[in-house]
Amino acid sequence: MVIQEKLRIVMIGAGNVATHLSLALINAGHIILQVFSRTNTSAIQLAGLIKCDYTTSLSTVRKDADLYILALSDEAIVDFVNKFSFPQVMAIHLSGGLEKDLFKGKIQNYGVMYPVQTFSKGRDIDFKSIPLCIEASNQETEEFLEHLAGQLSSSIHILNSTQREIIHLAAVYSCNFVNHFYDIASRILKNNDLPFDLLYPLIVETADKVQGNLPGAVQTGPAKRNDQAIINKHLELLSSNPGYQSIYSEVSKSIRQEMEADNN
Repeated sequence: MVIQEKLRIVMIGAGNVATHLSLALINAGHIILQVFSRTNTSAIQLAGLIKCDYTTSLSTVRKDADLYILALSDEAIVDFVNKFSFPQVMAIHLSGGLEKDLFKGKIQNYGVMYPVQTFSKGRDIDFKSIPLCIEASNQETEEFLEHLAGQLSSSIHILNSTQREIIHLAAVYSCNFVNHFYDIASRILKNNDLPFDLLYPLIVETADKVQGNLPGAVQTGPAKRNDQAIINKHLELLSSNPGYQSIYSEVSKSIRQEMEADNN
């Protein structure tokens, strides 16, 4: 397989990941021929940003690209693969949770390039720092994807589907769940006429500490100390919200269990 320096790409999807990846690909010298999205507004928005064609119809997705990138939700990826007739070139998806072989029988050269990052359209991200997890249907495609990923990032990892799913699981804990806890904290503060920005330094310091340490080694707080008086006080403060109480109790119990396991 010839590794081309200027790929002609069709981007399937026009959301946050598709936007950031499209810009990174263009910066690397590649061409986005077309954007496909089921939503007209998002298709127009991304196509306008990167100055290319767009479509919202499967029947008009171009068939002359070198690479088809599926930057969609997991459910939408499966639906697209089942409905679209791929030309015999190459297709990849970007999901952390879907196996590579969902393309099997549809196209010979396929794979996955999973970016371990959270994306929002309004935020700039240094793509070079994003870990890209690669998996491919054959050796040639793996080499192709490794070369392409190397043009986008300095952190490339060749992993199998199970390893990628484990990373995705860990990412849900370290990003989605943590952000949900931020949301709970912000609601608690707002309900008591206090600003969320009081927590900014704490959030930054907590994130900084785990850059060079195992998280368990820098755990602090009442559950770590087994300070039952403070824990009970916090549960009392949460008495009007049983859901928050339950989360507090279960997470505190989990922290204690991990601390005790580490000490044994």
